[in-house]
Amino acid sequence: MDDSKTNLKAIRARIDAIDRELLDLINERASLAQSVARFKDGEAGPADYYRPDREAAVLRGIVEANRGPLSKEEIVGLFREVMSTCRSLQKRMNVAFLGPEGTFTEAAALKHFGRSLPTVPLDTIDNVFLAVEAQSSDYGVVPVENSTEGVVTHTLDRFSHSTLKICGEVQLRIHQHLMGRASNLAEVTRLYSHQQSLAQCRKWLNNHLPAVECVAVSSTAEAARIASKEVGTVAIAGDVAASRYELNILASNIEDEPRNTTRFLVIGHRSVPPTGHDKTSLLLSARNKPGALYVLLEPLARRGVSMTRIESRPSRSGLWEYMFFVDVEGHAEDTNLVEALDEIRNNASLCKVLGSYPHSAL
Repeated sequence: MDDSKTNLKAIRARIDAIDRELLDLINERASLAQSVARFKDGEAGPADYYRPDREAAVLRGIVEANRGPLSKEEIVGLFREVMSTCRSLQKRMNVAFLGPEGTFTEAAALKHFGRSLPTVPLDTIDNVFLAVEAQSSDYGVVPVENSTEGVVTHTLDRFSHSTLKICGEVQLRIHQHLMGRASNLAEVTRLYSHQQSLAQCRKWLNNHLPAVECVAVSSTAEAARIASKEVGTVAIAGDVAASRYELNILASNIEDEPRNTTRFLVIGHRSVPPTGHDKTSLLLSARNKPGALYVLLEPLARRGVSMTRIESRPSRSGLWEYMFFVDVEGHAEDTNLVEALDEIRNNASLCKVLGSYPHSAL
């Protein structure tokens, strides 16, 4: 046997040994997770098995310790699955998401919670909120904004009359793919997708399928389902939908903006403790008088609280009255934000903390 074959055999033997070490360590971690569950079961009050603050701290530490060659994204994905599997040994929970199966919201839920947590597809954002409010689902995942097409207004509006808290966020790079049963573009006569996905691929469609009829449907997953049944049709959707409906990807990454990203929110009943790397979402309404918005937000600037987003929505309580959805850096328990919120409450007709939660890991 030559030296190269001897070296390859040694490398493979070392890989086999490492795999056995990993197996033992993963099972040890799982056993410790079960021990944690027994401690929690013995505590007074309802146990909290999903700890966004704890998981965010673990992932942040892993990313900081990573020396490669695996990327940060790959490392986070691996450890999320380990954490998901261990969490499933503690308690069976489920997560509702805006369905049907194969949507980008499902992909966001799997990215955040891992594949060991059962997911429940629901047909509207309202029903996701209702399922979590009724505790038929432990948590929910809903879209809130896209970097190209802007906010999902229905999600924002639903927070105005819900008691649920935002306890996490997921940022998902949106890669749109053209998929179907066809073998080439010349066979395509009709295209289905969600309205936002059609808008995100407008330039590509004009260049490559200018004569094809484009039909907007309720979701990218529904578009993929239709394309799996109808001859001569294609869909624009994500790779989860392609896999779910066994469609050929005819063209990949056809979105006009290569950094196209959608942000999703995780909703639940519990508040999340500070991690030191947090974001807080607020719902504010100013009294109708000159300079009201400036007066409302000035305490944030004066105390060095950075505002990262503001959106206005009709309040529905009066003509031309508005609510403001505001994201700021920091946690609602941070001293500077506590002081700012106390002052804002004195000037606002409404000041509601929708939730403080860890920054998206990646």
